[in-house]
Amino acid sequence: MARPPGDPVLSYDLALPPRILFGWGRLVELGKLARELGTRAFLVSGSKTLSAQGALERIRLILTDAEVECAPLGTIEREPEVADVDRLAQALADRQPKGGDFVLAVGGGSAIDLAKAVAALAVNRQGAGVRDYLEGVGRGLTLTRSPLPILALPTTAGTGSEATKNAVISSFDPPFKKSLRDYRLIPRAVLVDPELTVSLPPTITAYTGMDAITQLIESFISCKAQPVPRAIALEGLTKAIPALELAVQDGANREAREAMSHAALLSGIALANSGLGMAHGVAAALGVLHRIPHGLACAVMLPAALRCNRETCQRELAFLARAVLSRPYSYDSTAAIAFIERIEQLSARIGIPSRLSDLGVGRDQLGPLVQASRGNSMNGNPRPLADAELYAV
Repeated sequence: MARPPGDPVLSYDLALPPRILFGWGRLVELGKLARELGTRAFLVSGSKTLSAQGALERIRLILTDAEVECAPLGTIEREPEVADVDRLAQALADRQPKGGDFVLAVGGGSAIDLAKAVAALAVNRQGAGVRDYLEGVGRGLTLTRSPLPILALPTTAGTGSEATKNAVISSFDPPFKKSLRDYRLIPRAVLVDPELTVSLPPTITAYTGMDAITQLIESFISCKAQPVPRAIALEGLTKAIPALELAVQDGANREAREAMSHAALLSGIALANSGLGMAHGVAAALGVLHRIPHGLACAVMLPAALRCNRETCQRELAFLARAVLSRPYSYDSTAAIAFIERIEQLSARIGIPSRLSDLGVGRDQLGPLVQASRGNSMNGNPRPLADAELYAV
């Protein structure tokens, strides 16, 4: 395949997990993987469904057979907040972590982000709490000690947090959604078993899947885009866009679940190295100001972000059209528009609203939304956006 137009000069860094196991049914290999990290796993888990369906008990038994102690630390069923991190970090610090200890994150992006932040804060106690380390809102403290090793076991296919160097933490008073960011937060080992996503309901499948697709597209067209992540993003998109609707309609479809888990993992690698853009910038604000689920917010914003950026990254979008739609387009506006329309059609078919008003956001709330969108994600947008222009979008 031809090199994407506009590829930057070949000078880049690349960060990704040192060990990744991917495949249907590979949960059985968790014990060996965990034993390579240590002998005591502090467990941070997500939805209570994991426990109700017996997944956590199965994980405990696998660890026990590998002579790894499973020490439950906490659960999370929403996006993690400052208080969640501080509470669990203190609980872990009180247990005096030592060599051979690691944090096992089982769940979606919320559980993995919480686990990463806890792994860092449990051994970095020079601040009053995690807020002191968050970019843009705290005291600007950095991690002086390496976080405890992290083993990530994602059970959704969306955020790609299992492959990123940041943990996204929210606050509602005052409202913000910011990252704890450090290369040492990249999990030491990742096990992705798509079979664990079969029980996800259609709505969650749709939201998380669109989050992955948004991350893949935004990292591809980002002003910070790098060549290896672009190739990774392209691989993810060619798998995810055809598969997501089928995964929503038939959650037990193995090929669709494998494609989405693969795409989500790749989206994490891509965004960690190339950044994101407007859709994610606004999505973070929608989360803290209106409590809209992150994947849904990204999905609603993605078509608008693509149309807003089309002229700036027309050739990149046209390249995606040629790859994803398998048609011999020229690198012109026709192809770019065709790609955007494909995303809009996919969103509509899986039940994604098309306007902020459908999410309960009123016109009088747009001003604060614009101001709250100025986070790190917006810095990767292909072109600068003035407040007035973002307000109009």
